[in-house]
Amino acid sequence: MRLLTDRPPQLETPLEVFKQDITPNEYFFVRWHLSQLVTRINIDTFRLRVAGAVAHPLELSMNDLKTKFAPDSTIALAVCAGNSRSTFAPKVPGSQWKNGAVGTARWKGVRVRDILAMAGVKQGAVDVTFRGMDKGALPGVPDFIKSLGIDHAMDGEVLIAYEMNGEPIPMLNGYPLKLVVPGWYASYWVGALGGVEVLTSAYKGFWMEKAYRIAANPGMTEKPDSLAKETVPLTTIKLHSVFVSPAPGAAVAAGKPVAAEGLVFTDGTAISTVSFSADSGATWHPAQLNPEISKYAWRRWKYSWTPPAPGTYQLCVRATDAKGNTQPLQQWNRSGYARGFIERITVTAR
Repeated sequence: MRLLTDRPPQLETPLEVFKQDITPNEYFFVRWHLSQLVTRINIDTFRLRVAGAVAHPLELSMNDLKTKFAPDSTIALAVCAGNSRSTFAPKVPGSQWKNGAVGTARWKGVRVRDILAMAGVKQGAVDVTFRGMDKGALPGVPDFIKSLGIDHAMDGEVLIAYEMNGEPIPMLNGYPLKLVVPGWYASYWVGALGGVEVLTSAYKGFWMEKAYRIAANPGMTEKPDSLAKETVPLTTIKLHSVFVSPAPGAAVAAGKPVAAEGLVFTDGTAISTVSFSADSGATWHPAQLNPEISKYAWRRWKYSWTPPAPGTYQLCVRATDAKGNTQPLQQWNRSGYARGFIERITVTAR
């Protein structure tokens, strides 16, 4: 794992791990927002508290979650909003992630809809908030709280997970409970979840009103000398494709096949095509897509390319989804969020 920061911990997954459909727990990227993590939990006394505009406030033990609700599971990718931030030009502040702040896992838990049904949501509910148990190092640092609209929270896809790939969720990935919001950036996937609250008005907390906001245009773009005046919360995952192999800067053999492969992911919209270029995008060739393993998981792609002669080649990959969206040549925003522009790597044939 590549360590970016230790307070709070941020760890990036090596590219070679992505040659498999499911990311092992021990290699799953780590991203926390507040430095004071919960490192000791008595699971026998732990309770998930459900409060606010509900008829029956709840305090649910882990045993309650596993025995009083029908379990559900999904295979879904989590991707940090700042994944690939290091590729933005000009550079932007923030953790300089490469392409490894992403992972796909099988999550098992309880539908938020079922928990809210037991609590009895009152009329007039607007938002549902989810509070993490991690804390800031200094007084006044806002707790990590994200919100979903009531309809989204009740859609049956949002889970409160207690298992990751068939095991308890690792401490570094959000033990004992993690919110899973398929198709949305991992900034909403609250780890060490301790509280759920139903509100009758829109939530206005720091992590919604100030943080994780993006230019209010379809491309999520702005210019360094002309920042967007209107921003909105960053929500759904932007279409993106990356190389897993060859690695940037790799040396390959001229005249021999090179197995180019990588990942493509989106917000759940079906992938239509992935195209490969070995001449900096002048010509494109259709890559082979592996079968879909889940609507919300990545798909792996591959292309066999033979460099015709020694030299330097710029390889590109570009994806198009079923709605006709395709990756742009350029994209920039002040936070380095929602990377979607075409991936380019340079290799040398000898």
